[in-house]
Amino acid sequence: MVSIKAISSTTIYKSPNRYILNHKSPNQIRLISNSLSPEPNTTQLPNNLYSVSFKTIGTGKLGISRYPDFEYSPRGGSGAGTARKIDGDQNRASESELSACFDVGTLYIPPLTSQTTKFLGFPLPPFLKIDISPEVFEGTIDPESGKVELEFTAKFCFTAGVGLYRAPALVVKTVLTTEESIGERKKGRGERMDGEGKCRLVGVAKVETVDDWFMNTFLSLPAECLADLQAVISVSDNQS
Repeated sequence: MVSIKAISSTTIYKSPNRYILNHKSPNQIRLISNSLSPEPNTTQLPNNLYSVSFKTIGTGKLGISRYPDFEYSPRGGSGAGTARKIDGDQNRASESELSACFDVGTLYIPPLTSQTTKFLGFPLPPFLKIDISPEVFEGTIDPESGKVELEFTAKFCFTAGVGLYRAPALVVKTVLTTEESIGERKKGRGERMDGEGKCRLVGVAKVETVDDWFMNTFLSLPAECLADLQAVISVSDNQS
């Protein structure tokens, strides 16, 4: 008589979360492994990226055309953005100079009202209001030297009464700087950031005519305007 010995076969099935050991025999053994732990996230932010913040303080001035300057106290203005080191640019002023861009969605500059503005020593009439709507705020900041130059574009919207009169927006484009800004008729001198980030930003711009006879005549447009603001600019390293 010839004897025949049966040899059982084994098949291993593999899935992402478990191993199944299946014996083709009367007795089956199933082993299920625990899920693998995810690998730790080692992604880091770029080491040349910084956070920047902007806050208006104190009293400054705004001037336009032939009129005396307005005394302007925009306390409470603020904004935030990011900055990065300027690598590979041979024309940069210094090794510590940063390229900064503020998010205009977070940038708030208080309007000119009777609470923030005086003209010839008297508060602005309560029925007058000039809203400031920033569109561009970016440039360079040098934390070591304290020098700041920021391109600033904004719309100034003049209203009188409760919707009785609304003039077309005046578009102002200038560079707010801690250095000196000189136009044909107006000029201002800024102050560089100190150890706490306090500085004075000045900028002269030319305001073009708008589609409004009264505003063009009242302000003698086109005309120069001057902005003079005190601010605190903070720069922090995202890696710290």
